[in-house]
Amino acid sequence: MRKLTGMVALVLVLAAVAAGIAIGGAGRDDETPITGTALERASAAALAHTGGGRVTDTEAGDEEGPYEVEVTLADGSRVDVHLDAAFNVLGDEADGAGDEQDEVEDD
Repeated sequence: MRKLTGMVALVLVLAAVAAGIAIGGAGRDDETPITGTALERASAAALAHTGGGRVTDTEAGDEEGPYEVEVTLADGSRVDVHLDAAFNVLGDEADGAGDEQDEVEDD
C-alpha cells in the first residue's frame, strides 16, 4: 500500500511540474512576428539604426510600440529596436536589460 501511495504522489508531482512548465511557457507563444512588407521595412529601419547586424526576432504589437526588431550584432550582443507604425525608431535597449534607464530615446 505504501508503495502505491508513493507512486501516486510521484505521478501527481510530475503532473504539477508539467502543468507549471506549460503555463510558464505560454507567455512566449503569444508573440506575433512581423510579416510581409512590414517585416522588410522594420528590418531595414532596425539595421540602419544599429549600423548592421542580423535580424534574429521580431514582434508586432510590442508594449514599447507597434514593432520590435531584435538585432544580433557582430560581437554577439543583441539589441531590441522599437519602431512606431511608420517604422521610425522610438528607442532601443540591450536585449535582456529590462531596465528603463538602459533604454535610449531617439528624437
